[in-house]
This record gives sequence, structure tokens and C-alpha cells, in this order.
Amino acid sequence: MKPLEVRDAVEADAQQACEVMQRSIRELCVADHGERPDVLARWLANKRPEIFMSWIAQPGNSLMVAIDDTKVLAVGAVTDSGEITLNYVSPDARFRGVSRALLGALEKRALERGNGQCRLTSTATARRFYLANGYVESGPPRHNFGTTSGFPMQKVLK
Repeated sequence: MKPLEVRDAVEADAQQACEVMQRSIRELCVADHGERPDVLARWLANKRPEIFMSWIAQPGNSLMVAIDDTKVLAVGAVTDSGEITLNYVSPDARFRGVSRALLGALEKRALERGNGQCRLTSTATARRFYLANGYVESGPPRHNFGTTSGFPMQKVLK
């Protein structure tokens, strides 16, 4: 088995990556969606292969995957302005360092693009993860997709 690799996403990753995002939302983010069908429908609506492929082609966007051999374990994205817009891990890979490795790669990409900080909006589920990785809250909570809260956060990159 090959070690964990974080790389730019390719079109062939689309199906697996969308399955990872959907499972992550459904299974790990229950505190955020409360198993409400209306919230889940809005949150999952753009987690489809054709949309994923459009994110790959989107100028100013870096879509990345963490893979173990040929299996996608996590999906993340960061814009050229340093905003992390996606960061999802497969429930099968949780607490194995996959999320931390992907976050490190997203931050590295932001630095390469000339950013001194990263910004994101965390779910309630991921809030502790980001705080443990050097992020600080940077504004009042806001609702995303009808979820309980989204927490604006930022981190100065070194």
C-alpha cells in the first residue's frame, strides 16, 4: 500500500470525491444538519461529479484530494485569495491524520499563491479541529445551508 498522498484533483477523482463529501456531510456533520432533509438537500446539491469537474477547471481555485493508493479519503479546496472552501474527510479515514495532511497542503498552496493567511467558515463539527490547528474565530456565527451555525475563522500562515 502506498503512503498517503495529497495532490491536485483530476476528473477521474470526481465520483469517489463526491461520495466522500456526501458521506462526510451525512455521517459526520449530524450536529450541523440535524438530519433535516431540507438542510441536507441544500448542502448536498452541488456535491455531484459534473460540479466537481467544474471546480477543477475554475480559475483561481485549487481542488485537492488526499488518496491512499487509489482511494480518495478527503477532498479540499482553496482559492488563490486564501479562502478554504472545502475540507471533507471520509468517515473511514477520520482521526488518521488525513484531514491534517490535507489542511497542510491547502495552507501550503495558499502560501505559494502569496497569501499570509487562510480564511474559512467552519461547521460546528469541525470547529475544534480548526482551533487545534491554529485557527481563530474571526466573526459572528452565520447560517450555511440552513445549518445551526458556520464559524468564520482565520489563521496566519508561516
